[in-house]
Amino acid sequence: MIKKFEVVLLTQAYDFVAKLDTKTRKKILQNLNRARFHNDPRLFKKLEGDIREFRTLFNGTQYRLLAFWDKSDAGHTLVLATHGVIKKTSKLQRREIERAKSIQKNYLKT
Repeated sequence: MIKKFEVVLLTQAYDFVAKLDTKTRKKILQNLNRARFHNDPRLFKKLEGDIREFRTLFNGTQYRLLAFWDKSDAGHTLVLATHGVIKKTSKLQRREIERAKSIQKNYLKT
């Protein structure tokens, strides 16, 4: 299988995943890896503009890692996860999308 992109967890996303229990963390990382090879909106879905979300449903809880593309290097596509949330309602809160956009803007400045 051909890998479509690399996933990088930025600090807030890394901290979110690190604080989860071992089984949940393992499931999220498995889904991140799976999304790198398969175009499956159940795992990696466009939200708004350049913002995407990695999706994991585990033990009845929905985990989301918001992310964006970095295609600045034509030969090496990255998807950068900005932060994570435990989703409690059917729709992701607007402030989480805005937070991801803010992190993206700061990242692209550097």
